[in-house]
Amino acid sequence: MIRNIFLTTLATVTLLASSSHLQADDLSPSRPNILFAIADDASWKHFGAYGATWIDTPHFDQLASNGLLFTKAYTPNAKCGPSRTALLTGRNSWQLEELANHWVDYPVGKYQTYHETLDKNGYHVGYTGKGWSPGDPGTLPNGKKRALLAKTYNQAKLNPPAEYISNIDYTENFRNFLADRQAGQPFCFWYGSNEPHRAYEYGAGIKYGNKQLSDIPKVPEFWPDTEEVRTDMLDYAYEIEWFDKHLGNMIEILRETGELDNTLIIVTSDNGMPFPRVKGQEYEYSNHMPFAIMWPNGITRPGRIIDDYVSFIDVAPTILELAQVDGEAEGMAPITGKSLTSLLYSDRSGRIDPARNYALIGKERHDIGRPNDTGYPIRGIFKDDFLLLQNFKTERWPAGHPQTGYMNIDKSPTKTAVLEARYQPDQRLYWQWNVGKRPELEFYDVANDEACIHNLANSPVYQERIKEMHALMLAELEKQNDPRLAGKGDSFDQYEFGRDGMINFFNKLMNGTQEDMGWYNPADVQPEED
Repeated sequence: MIRNIFLTTLATVTLLASSSHLQADDLSPSRPNILFAIADDASWKHFGAYGATWIDTPHFDQLASNGLLFTKAYTPNAKCGPSRTALLTGRNSWQLEELANHWVDYPVGKYQTYHETLDKNGYHVGYTGKGWSPGDPGTLPNGKKRALLAKTYNQAKLNPPAEYISNIDYTENFRNFLADRQAGQPFCFWYGSNEPHRAYEYGAGIKYGNKQLSDIPKVPEFWPDTEEVRTDMLDYAYEIEWFDKHLGNMIEILRETGELDNTLIIVTSDNGMPFPRVKGQEYEYSNHMPFAIMWPNGITRPGRIIDDYVSFIDVAPTILELAQVDGEAEGMAPITGKSLTSLLYSDRSGRIDPARNYALIGKERHDIGRPNDTGYPIRGIFKDDFLLLQNFKTERWPAGHPQTGYMNIDKSPTKTAVLEARYQPDQRLYWQWNVGKRPELEFYDVANDEACIHNLANSPVYQERIKEMHALMLAELEKQNDPRLAGKGDSFDQYEFGRDGMINFFNKLMNGTQEDMGWYNPADVQPEED
């Protein structure tokens, strides 16, 4: 668990709304640098600060010990494209039109990223690794593509330690980014690791990471506990450690250059691990994210653990407030999220803000491969360690259509294991939990069932709580003008989705005209009916 290191720091920063288009020499010295580090597909439980013993994340753990560790941080949409747009725009995915889908095409003139705003207001802005993708950033009136994260720093390369780990040298690219800025200019950098996104070199965790199958204390209940599944989990662990290594390198660079004290460092992931029933779904493992913040010059009483519910939509308003920039002064859609600065400046642990007692989640079209390219719409709410989900199209398959291989799940040894369970009576429940159809309402006691496999929606004990949470969810979604509540939810299925080879995938596959896709696995195809 996280070490209790308390470094007393008094924050006396006055935050003023500034005019747009500031120059570097107009900057207040109180404006912090920003390093935002995001893993690709890592669940919250799999960092040492949260108690993981089979994954070594010393740099995340130390950052949390010297900053703030959040125990209830959630992405509103557990797939990379819509999750990252929520981070960058401060709005929930159902408020972002086509950006709710996995393939995000940014409409010009509506949803500005905080990177674009800071770039216009005196910050040196850039990124390395994976940014906001997949999708299209949109085209400006001058014919150029929008630079949603400003300048790219991916030129420096290295020899990765295992197959499929990216050859981008995140550390050296960060160093190059800092070398490009003007003296005294604050910076905002996005470290977007491509790890632990699939694919993995099978056995890399054992071969290179010196791990053993017995290191894993428990396989989640919704997967069979086999050698293949445990090996798959260790390969995932090894790639999280690669992400953490570069995080540590960047922290050391900041220390060496004297920039660490005034750098706000936020570390998280975009969605849960790339395994069945997690990535692309809307459960505890899917949406609950690792989240830690360190800022020596700004955080009051570091070492605190915060239990307030916070959402990814709170990141953009936090950064814009600390940068003294009005992110809504650009003619863009208003921000929905709420700045986290009151939590940074508090001296309390545990629950701090009574209003932060729930988190909204949901999804629309994550995958291709269903008839007519439809999605699987869900809305949900976490509150008081309970989760309520409403599935709007229960006739559809939640993880993708069987005849195209459940394409909302990345191919993997674990996916193979749960699909094979369909035809084994004593194992079939694994198939049902991971890919089977679902009822309209699901309700889980997350504190006692973090796997979310015991649906209590029909339990008489919880009917009042279910009604209260459902009413709150609908009221908040109505305030946010969710098209799904206005009877216009099918609009999410009408947006163009992906490049040409993705469109109408199901019908083209059925008639034999679909081109080969590297992430489509014929071995995963199953009949619709038993």
